[in-house]
Amino acid sequence: MSGSLFKTIVLIFFRFLFICSAIKALAVLVEGAEFLPEFTLIRRESYPEESLGDSLNHKSDDQSSRTSRSEENGDSQWDAWGPWSECSRTCAGGASYSLRRCLSSRNCEGLNIRYRTCSSVDCPPEAGDFRAQQCSAHNDVKYQGQYYEWLPLYNDPDKPCALKCLAMGTALVVELAPKVLDGTRCYTETLHMCISGNCQVVGCDHKLGSNAKEDNCGVCSGNGSTCRLVRGQHKSQGSPNKLDNTVIAVPYGSRHVRIVLKGQDHLYLETKSLLGQRGENSLSSTGIFSIANTSIEFQKLPEKEILRADGPLDADFTVKIQYVGNADSIVQFFFYQPIIHQWRETDFFPCSVTCGGGYQLTSAECYDLRSGRVVSDQYCHYYPENIKPKPKLQECGMDPCPASDGYKQIIPFDHFHPLPRWDSSPWTACSSSCGGGAQLRTVSCVEEDINGQVSSVEEWKCMYIQKFPVVQPCNLFDCPKWLAQEWSPCTVTCGQGLRYRVVLCIDHRGLHAGGCNAKTKPHIKEECIVTVPCYKPKEKLPVEAKLPWYKQAQELEELLTVSEEPS
Repeated sequence: MSGSLFKTIVLIFFRFLFICSAIKALAVLVEGAEFLPEFTLIRRESYPEESLGDSLNHKSDDQSSRTSRSEENGDSQWDAWGPWSECSRTCAGGASYSLRRCLSSRNCEGLNIRYRTCSSVDCPPEAGDFRAQQCSAHNDVKYQGQYYEWLPLYNDPDKPCALKCLAMGTALVVELAPKVLDGTRCYTETLHMCISGNCQVVGCDHKLGSNAKEDNCGVCSGNGSTCRLVRGQHKSQGSPNKLDNTVIAVPYGSRHVRIVLKGQDHLYLETKSLLGQRGENSLSSTGIFSIANTSIEFQKLPEKEILRADGPLDADFTVKIQYVGNADSIVQFFFYQPIIHQWRETDFFPCSVTCGGGYQLTSAECYDLRSGRVVSDQYCHYYPENIKPKPKLQECGMDPCPASDGYKQIIPFDHFHPLPRWDSSPWTACSSSCGGGAQLRTVSCVEEDINGQVSSVEEWKCMYIQKFPVVQPCNLFDCPKWLAQEWSPCTVTCGQGLRYRVVLCIDHRGLHAGGCNAKTKPHIKEECIVTVPCYKPKEKLPVEAKLPWYKQAQELEELLTVSEEPS
């Protein structure tokens, strides 16, 4: 009887060793196969070949296929890796495993199990918490003769991978299972996962053993360039006419928010979602609250209030102060604000030619992360942290052109990536009406879509196209000038008199025109002396002759006075 009992114990012991090794096959890891140091090597002699297939539901391949795959693997000691198992979870990160057998009569170096992650997509909101589901699975099982409704206990510092649950309405805490299911988070604030009862480090890239971490902006292995630190201090000054005051607006997507109020006043929040839904929240007691789908931790102390939110915030938050006492309060704020407008590099534009060698370029467009739309570049220029990527240039269309053509064929209008071109505005008026002036116009690089909509783009896109001139000369002809005719005879036959002449404004064509400068007009009459002595009494003035040409000069002068104004 004792011998039979001993054999039974030995058999149970070996089966227990195998079951322990098989349970360790569930895990949460990425495609890059990684080995776990806590999984010990299973010796081939430790279990029968049949029990391996029965316990793990792992179908054995025929020996020939195993040998061929082993040769491909380059390791003669080991059989080829078996197929991957189903994922231990359908969402939020699970594990799949693969096994192999040692083909050597002695121990093989290495491990007989490997893991990869799977189902790393987020679970839907209605799925609930994975650890809570495991606790609630014991609700219909009596504990010490009584049914309880079990709630999960999180972040146990000593045994994070044990299933410890709290009986609702009591202080009873029970370890309902020594191990949680594989894929359960060790702690609520990390991605570390429990696998076979051990907490495994998981990076933000969902790889086992990875040290990848999110930067302050929430980007895995990022450099912090997608957000900016906002910090400062606000001193409230109470007024009998004011019940509250705005401290700061914390925009959607902000992370690591910390607000500290020192004084008798009280913090409260206003929210506005992306859909325009508004809300007000007055936090009056210590606790963790869900506000606008964002977890807010609030701590109320004597003359001090602390608000924390890891984020990202799911709405725009406005932090305000409700005045309570007459003493001034101080509010300190600290958070990382996302840069919601960022540069995004485009694909290469179509080649500039179809043959004979050409070029194609990339561009950069300003992208609104909230709306998912391309916006004007000025939004990206608002953030000094935003550095616009430089365009990339590459050769294309290098095939020789057909001999019958001999010319490069310029690609016609492209429906998806329109080719850039120079566009010009109308010439301005000439800066001078004569004598040489200049005309100006603006020239910009534009693109025209299939609907004929023209939009301005960066000038470097047109760098290989001849740019239109922006200045041109105009009105190069001579300006009109005064032309004086010969003087008339003196108006007297003796002594001192007057003489006249006709002065005309002549243009570059030799025609009488206006536009001459009146200040430079030559005079049309002057004194003249006839050397013939006069025999009349000296007290009498000479009589002017009224000749026909004098009347003509007067008429011309009166006419030119009207017509010589600049036109």
